Amino acid sequence: MLTLTRKTGESIIINSNIEVVLLGVQGEQARIGVIAARNIPVYRKEIFEQIQMENLEATRHLNVDTWKNFTRTDA
Repeated sequence: MLTLTRKTGESIIINSNIEVVLLGVQGEQARIGVIAARNIPVYRKEIFEQIQMENLEATRHLNVDTWKNFTRTDA
């Protein structure tokens, strides 16, 4: 893990197209802002993990034949 120290108003750049800005700190909470293109999904970790679990659960109900029909590439 990369650990950085930032002051309020300072930021970091990820992959030249995502900016993470430290907006402020109160006690043990930090407020951050994320500047990214609309097509780049940004989630809190707990929400991302919930989405991943829901996607996994949804695929558990598919049988092999249904999946083959769903992923068919012929016209």
